[in-house]
Amino acid sequence: MPLVTPLHPDHDTATKELATFFNETLGFCPNSVLTMQHRPAISKAFINLNMAVMENQGRVTSALKRMIAWVSSNATGCRYCQAHAIRAAERYGAEQEQLDNIWEYKTHPAFSDAERAALDFSLAASLVPNTVDEAIKTELYKYWNEGEIVEMLGVISLFGYLNRWNDSMGTTLEEGAIESGNQYLEKTGWEVGKHI
Repeated sequence: MPLVTPLHPDHDTATKELATFFNETLGFCPNSVLTMQHRPAISKAFINLNMAVMENQGRVTSALKRMIAWVSSNATGCRYCQAHAIRAAERYGAEQEQLDNIWEYKTHPAFSDAERAALDFSLAASLVPNTVDEAIKTELYKYWNEGEIVEMLGVISLFGYLNRWNDSMGTTLEEGAIESGNQYLEKTGWEVGKHI
């Protein structure tokens, strides 16, 4: 049972209009946003930040951003965000082989060295204590420029907020996210958990 009940999608008109962004990324408005509507300034600020972070400015693709989000959410253990990230990666064109083997990105041939550097950065930046070090920086700079690294850390930081929000709230997972979680993540132990 969630800590706070999500409000109806029509509760705040401005949030509802901004939330159409999620129809493309997920196919539905997330319950997390519906919960944030208890304070509409938070829901609106969050959606605007999400749109800014997920906008592509360089070579960091939409699919890679969602895989970065998944690695971050996996590191923190947020099952809600793991399911959302893998669903969005699927919807944004991540290769089937990558989706099927996201758990093994460090060694699986479906991932390039540049993608591995980005995903290793996501893991290191999401751990507590943070483990971003000179080796992570060196690998990143082999493949990515500073603007692209800022884009990546934007995703990692956004999902740091979401991981804490959704795990603390016990946000109820939506059917579409459950389907994606079951399809790609269940084989290695993912389950809905408290997000029923």
